[in-house]
Amino acid sequence: MCVRSSRRFASATTLDGEIVNPHVFRQYDIRGHAERDFDDGFVRSLGLSLGTFYSKRGLRRVAVGRDCRLSSPRLHEALCAGLRATGLQVVDIGIGPTPLLYFAVYDLDLEGGIQITGSHNPPDENGFKMMVGKDSLYGDDIVELRTIMENEDFHRAPGGTLETVDPTSAYVKKAAADIHIGRRDLRFAIDAGNGAGGPLALETMKALGLNPVALLCEMDGTFPVHHADPTDPETLELLKERVVEDGLDIGFAYDGDADRVGVIDAHGEIIWGDRLMIILSRALLAKHPGATIIGEVKCSQTMYDDIEAHGGRGVLWKTGHSLIKTKMKEERALLAGEMSGHIFFADRYYGFDDAIYATLRILEIMSHSDVPLHDMLSDVPKTFATPEIRIECDDARKFSLVQQVIDHYRPTHDLVDIDGARIQFDGGWALVRASNTQPVLVLRFEADSEQQLESMRGEVESVLRRFRND
Repeated sequence: MCVRSSRRFASATTLDGEIVNPHVFRQYDIRGHAERDFDDGFVRSLGLSLGTFYSKRGLRRVAVGRDCRLSSPRLHEALCAGLRATGLQVVDIGIGPTPLLYFAVYDLDLEGGIQITGSHNPPDENGFKMMVGKDSLYGDDIVELRTIMENEDFHRAPGGTLETVDPTSAYVKKAAADIHIGRRDLRFAIDAGNGAGGPLALETMKALGLNPVALLCEMDGTFPVHHADPTDPETLELLKERVVEDGLDIGFAYDGDADRVGVIDAHGEIIWGDRLMIILSRALLAKHPGATIIGEVKCSQTMYDDIEAHGGRGVLWKTGHSLIKTKMKEERALLAGEMSGHIFFADRYYGFDDAIYATLRILEIMSHSDVPLHDMLSDVPKTFATPEIRIECDDARKFSLVQQVIDHYRPTHDLVDIDGARIQFDGGWALVRASNTQPVLVLRFEADSEQQLESMRGEVESVLRRFRND
């Protein structure tokens, strides 16, 4: 599905005679360079297309939010103009993280939503994450949006309105009622990366009587200190230094729109999302035996093994927040997570990815335990694994390269190809997949020994280089 849909987006698009970059239409969002790809005409047409899409389905009232990037106010104005021209009632929730947009759609019982955000991408990029009803708008729905734009087949109607609603207090109230902190002597830091999640995180923590060390929690759309991407170890250095120097119990890092969380333990070690999922799944399964829990193709095999060992049902699925949220509903899963730090709770929550809420659930577990976080993983079998390895690759070529890797290994290796190639080796596995949000290939390796890890990595990277040079 990922490969087919992305290829459908690959041919040229024109809008008012101008060539549109076809690669802004991604599998589960629309994303590109804010000035080069998203001029006012494009964004207004996107608003008209979304309004037409919603109107066809009888939907009338939708939320619009935005992150703190410098381009977001301009995109917001053009998008809302297009939406209102189709007769929609637009609820402007202001500046905040993407999970606040998701929350507003549920809490206000709205019929859709659009978040203007570049997520973890550089500050000169931006994009649109969209909802239809309470579900993600992705895949074939984005193909439909593009077709409406190309044909300029817009529904226009009078009566479009714009109202302003701030869902912050309702979000904080929900979190304060849901999270039950035991001991309150936990010492922790939050590095929001100057993204959109800092102020909401601090307000929510304060309501729970918590007092985090705040790092880069002021919004600044230029991201002046470091890139807001907790999958990049370099962006975690500031947090790591503070945790170790101050003797803190844990540190949390958010990406630009705070739907992903990174964790640093008391020893300064990174706990990647799949290992974090082991801690979360054990706590969940203690209260919900037999629950279904979803991971994705980058997650460690130890995570799936641990879920099964504790009586749960682990499901390996595709990477991507929209794809995972849809799969959660199909499987009635109570928890899902990605190695990259997207954590989804349908237990006591709405099933969307929210770094602030995930932070609170982790703190809740820690506050009711005398065991430090790092020791909670002491019985997990040791493996040797790489973080996500990102290799720049043109959008036009990345999917075909992955297919070449699949074709190369399928005759000789067990291989899962639901999202790229997860190749099974003796004593380990390797992954090659195309990112749906950036012009990169994503690689990851895990093995029983360091020697096997290096052997697998060397072989797969050599195969990939050969195909790239052909």
